Amino acid sequence: MQDYLITIEMFMIVLIGFMNIYTCHLYYRDKQYSQTNQYRISERKLLRSSFLLGGIGAFLGMRIFRHKTKHLKFQLLIPVAAIFTLAVWSWLIFEIVRTI
Repeated sequence: MQDYLITIEMFMIVLIGFMNIYTCHLYYRDKQYSQTNQYRISERKLLRSSFLLGGIGAFLGMRIFRHKTKHLKFQLLIPVAAIFTLAVWSWLIFEIVRTI
């Protein structure tokens, strides 16, 4: 039973990693769209992906691509999403280490 739980927890850690990569990519694409006057990714989608365990990717995307850094909503919510993501990720890693 424990091996099964460890497998699920490891899968969740990898899934969170991919969600962060995806979210960072969303910020990159939206920045590219803004520079070429194309259809933009909605703020709702950016924030939703941030709070669906992509907060670290959103934080890095904001800083690396200098995108949405002047919006107060993003200045306040993205660090919260990053802390939430980091807390869940840390808890999963702790659970794996604890059961080994």
